[in-house]
Amino acid sequence: MPAARRGRSDRTGRHLAVARGPQRLRRLRGGTQHLVGRRARAPRRRDRARRGGVRRGVAVPPLRGRLRRRVPAPRRHRRIAGVTPLLDPNERVGERVHRDLRNRILTGALPAGSRLSVPAIARELGVSRSPLRDAVLQLVREGLAEETFNRGAVVRQLSREDLISLYDAREALEGMATRLATAGFTPAVRRRLRDLLAEHDEVVAAHDFTRHIDVDAAFHREIRQAAGSPVLARMLEEIQGQVMLAMRSTSVSGGMAQAVADHRRIFEALAAGDPDAGEAAARQHIARLRELLRTHP
Repeated sequence: MPAARRGRSDRTGRHLAVARGPQRLRRLRGGTQHLVGRRARAPRRRDRARRGGVRRGVAVPPLRGRLRRRVPAPRRHRRIAGVTPLLDPNERVGERVHRDLRNRILTGALPAGSRLSVPAIARELGVSRSPLRDAVLQLVREGLAEETFNRGAVVRQLSREDLISLYDAREALEGMATRLATAGFTPAVRRRLRDLLAEHDEVVAAHDFTRHIDVDAAFHREIRQAAGSPVLARMLEEIQGQVMLAMRSTSVSGGMAQAVADHRRIFEALAAGDPDAGEAAARQHIARLRELLRTHP
């Protein structure tokens, strides 16, 4: 058996062992050494990580120094088999879910007292539960839903007293919005308001209270947008949503023709460019609705 050679050191000063017989030394990139020949072995996982490679679909660059922590592959959104998403893919998930649920509540598809089950709605819309929980919490903040014990969130049931309180705040805000809209009363706004008045006349002739709620809300929303105040528009939009929810469950169904007459006076004040008359007409319109709620049996 041939005698063993003496050990030697590399350029870094590390001592290198010398193998016997036909075995020889081989230096690998990164400083790791392995015996090759009859006693050759596969590189260890630490050595493979130093040289770089691919683990779990993630490219790992060659390491320098201490071994890095293993990085898991990025998680991809899983689509539920057999479920077609009902939402627009160009919007953010949370915004899409909130808009869809809000429309269902305001149109009566989800009546007052309906349970907003996160697992069931998530399966229906084909989305994860996290954005759906955020959308439900936003509905709670807007006053359209409420948290209940052992049931989770449900569509809010507003009383007549709640509706009267909403009209107290709405009277001042709608008056201010109409005053500001006088400066933004463009020909396009004039045309849209005139079309809404014509549609409202048809609704009154058909005695369609459900469409009356929608057209009435559209008329006031057009004025809020013409006012050019995002803060005022946001406050009135939340109040309007609660009003629409309450009106669909209340027994008050009269005053549609009078509402159209009030809207026409508001339109005439805006067309004349009179902010004082516009604010007064809007406040009188809301005050009349509040008194109707108080006196209606």
